[in-house]
Amino acid sequence: MRRIVVKVGSAVLTQDGEIALKRMRALVAFIAELKHDNEVLLVSSGAVSAGYTALKLDRTVLSNKQALAAIGQPILLSKYAKKFLPFNIITAQVLVTAANLNKKDDISRINQTINTLLDNNILPIINENDATSTDELEVGDNDQLSAYIAKDTGADLLIILSDIDAYYDADPRAHIHAEVLKIVNTISEEELNCCPTPNNIFATGGIVTKLKAASYLLDENIDTFLASGFDLRDAKSFALHATHIGGTLFTKAK
Repeated sequence: MRRIVVKVGSAVLTQDGEIALKRMRALVAFIAELKHDNEVLLVSSGAVSAGYTALKLDRTVLSNKQALAAIGQPILLSKYAKKFLPFNIITAQVLVTAANLNKKDDISRINQTINTLLDNNILPIINENDATSTDELEVGDNDQLSAYIAKDTGADLLIILSDIDAYYDADPRAHIHAEVLKIVNTISEEELNCCPTPNNIFATGGIVTKLKAASYLLDENIDTFLASGFDLRDAKSFALHATHIGGTLFTKAK
C-alpha cells in the first residue's frame, strides 16, 4: 500500500476572507477516495486565514499571526471533521515545529504517532505550530513542511494542491504561450533561487517553494506531483487512475 502526503494551500482553502467550503468538500471527497487503496496524510495550510475569518488582525505582525493560528486551528479542524464524517473518516491533528523536525528523537515520536493513527484508519492532519513558533523556528511554509513529512514518514508520493496548476517553462501570467512541463527530472539552482511569487495574501511562498520541496524530495527519490487545488481532475486522474493528463510530476529519470 502506498503512503501519500497531500498538501493543500491557503489559497485553495479560503476565498474572500472565508473558508472555501465547496473546495474543501471536493478535497475531502478526493482524500476519502484516495484512502481506499492508500495510506494518506494531509498537510493543511489555512489556520491563520481561518482565524482571520473570526478576527481581523494584521497578520504581518508575528504575535497577531500566532493569535490567528491559535483561533483558526480549531475552526479549520472542526470543518474538516464535519466534512469527513459522512465518509466515516476520523481526523486527528498533528502540530509540529522546525525544532521537532531537526531532532531525531522528535521525528521518531512524530512517526510513531502518525503510524498509530494510520494503523487505526485515522487521517492525520498536519500543520506547523504557528501559535508557538518564532521567526527562528519556523519551517517557513507548508510546501517545505510537507516535503519534510513525506521524507520523515517514508511516503511514496507528495501531492501539492495549489492555485498553481503546474510548473511551466515560463510564467503563464506574463507569457501567453507558456507551456506546462509535465515531467521534471532535475531543478536547477537558478530556478530554486528565484524570488517567491505568492498569489494569495495568506500564502507564504509560490512556485519557488514548491520547487524547493520537490527538489528536496528528488534527492530522496520521492516523487512530487503538483496540480490545481481548484479543479481536482488532474490530481484525480494521476493519483486514482495512474493517468497523467495535467499537472507536473517531479521524478528521478527512470
